[in-house]
Order: sequence, then C-alpha cells, then structure tokens
Amino acid sequence: MPEIVERAERPYVALRGKVAMDGIAAFADRMGEVVSWLAAHEIAPNDAPFFRYDVVDMDAGLVMEIGFPVDDLQHGEGEIVTGVLPAGRYATVTHHGHPDGLLEVTRDLLAWATEQGLEWDAHGNSWTARLEIYKSDPREVPDMNDWETDLEFKLKD
Repeated sequence: MPEIVERAERPYVALRGKVAMDGIAAFADRMGEVVSWLAAHEIAPNDAPFFRYDVVDMDAGLVMEIGFPVDDLQHGEGEIVTGVLPAGRYATVTHHGHPDGLLEVTRDLLAWATEQGLEWDAHGNSWTARLEIYKSDPREVPDMNDWETDLEFKLKD
C-alpha cells in the first residue's frame, strides 16, 4: 500500500542520458560507469542506486539518470552529473519482484495519488523527482524475481 513520507535533500552523482522506452535496460547496463567514476574520485555511495526519470514522454522518450546518493555535493564531468534530490513529501510504494513489474506498480501509484487528491511536483512530462530505488544488490540477490524496489515520486509542496 502506498504511503507518504518526508525526505531530506540528498546529494547524488549520476549518469544522465536521453533514452528510448525500449533502451532502459541498455542504459541501466551503464551503471558501472558511475561506480567507476565514484571509485576514481574516492567517493562512497551512502545508499542504494536509483533511476531518476526527469522527463517521461512515452512517444519522444525519457530523460533519465542512474546514480547513487553521496554525502556531499560533487562536481561532475562529461556525462556524469551531480545534483540534489529535493527535500519534501514523496508518495512511495515498495515492489517485490522482477523490475518488469514496475510499469504496473507505477500505474497503480499514479492512480492511488489521483484517488487521494494528491498533486505531483511535475510540469507536464517533466518531474522534479520521480525515482526507482533498487534496494537489492544483484551480487547478494541474483534472482531478479526476489528484488525489492522502492518508487518515490515527489509531491507538490
């Protein structure tokens, strides 16, 4: 069941790209580039990796980031960007299972928010913070059907 949580701001480092709907898996495979950049700069992530969907346009594609929260704001380079996930209220729900099920879970979260009369912090297809947080480490949980993923979508203040 979805719930509303309050989040503090969180600095992060990520890889940013424009991605076709059928290119999400290939973009996700580039997460190692973020891991390598963090290691080269001796920066440790302080939480689970995430996908951030900045623009969600089913026809034109997505603008998204794959990254990690870190302790302090950094300076990116090239395709590596940095920023701050904003503080505020987020609608959140946890999905247990294969990431293929996230589309349905996302639809359900969006519908739940509508039923509750909640407003997203978004302008058209552009979102302030629409996150998938991958809580399961594939080295420890190799079966994707056993993964745990949190959706966190920022609500309008």
